[in-house]
Amino acid sequence: MTSPTLTDYAAQIDAAGRLLSTARRILFITGAGLSADSGLPTYRGVGGLYEGALTDVGLPIEQALSGTMFAERPDIAWRYLAQIEASCRGARPNAGHYAIARLEALHGAVTVLTQNVDGFHLAAGSRDVIEMHGTLRRLRCVDCGRVRQVDSYAGLSIPPACPHCGGVIRPDVVLFGESLPDQAVHRFERVLAAGPDLIVSVGTGSAFPYIAGPVVAAIEHGVPTIEINPGRTPLSEQVDFRFRLRAAEALPALLDASGYTLDTGRG
Repeated sequence: MTSPTLTDYAAQIDAAGRLLSTARRILFITGAGLSADSGLPTYRGVGGLYEGALTDVGLPIEQALSGTMFAERPDIAWRYLAQIEASCRGARPNAGHYAIARLEALHGAVTVLTQNVDGFHLAAGSRDVIEMHGTLRRLRCVDCGRVRQVDSYAGLSIPPACPHCGGVIRPDVVLFGESLPDQAVHRFERVLAAGPDLIVSVGTGSAFPYIAGPVVAAIEHGVPTIEINPGRTPLSEQVDFRFRLRAAEALPALLDASGYTLDTGRG
């Protein structure tokens, strides 16, 4: 089946763009599909790092990258954390990230909730970002609590030790089986309590309840919803606008249709 193009969605993009221009509070929910347009592989699925196979130590990636594994064998967990970071190294935000950041700069009340740990939203200029799964770029010592930012893991011994106390260092990310960070959860709860009047789901399979739940609630309460995803999700048939497009092409097109542009501000 031929993939649809921007031209195929021209009328829907114009209509969805008008929603961006009239909404007071906009919530973007983003997943791995957005960063895939920067060349980053997902963990699983077509083209994923661990697609349909065990890791090279014979474990599912969910077990190798679990909080339990990190506590018992940090060397194994770090082996795959380092692989994922290496796959991100050198990649940059794409046009989708920049479109969201530009919309926030011009509109104001734009919040991003992301499942991604690559830090691309902040790098693109977004400021109101909730990194629900943390970021690979922030390292934290589990013993003394010191935190530092890094551009990459190049030059780190794996697993690295804390330069201050010699303790175990970990990326400040949520591993499989771990709870979501309280601060991020509370920020997200405040955003939802304020009542977004437009929700845009980008590049996420909507598998987690906290991802799908706000979209479902918006649909039930008549709040407009937009989904951008080349594949089908459990919410695809329920949202107001569904674009089977790459985020890097759909988001700039929506921004243009709204009257905001990447280069000149609002037209």
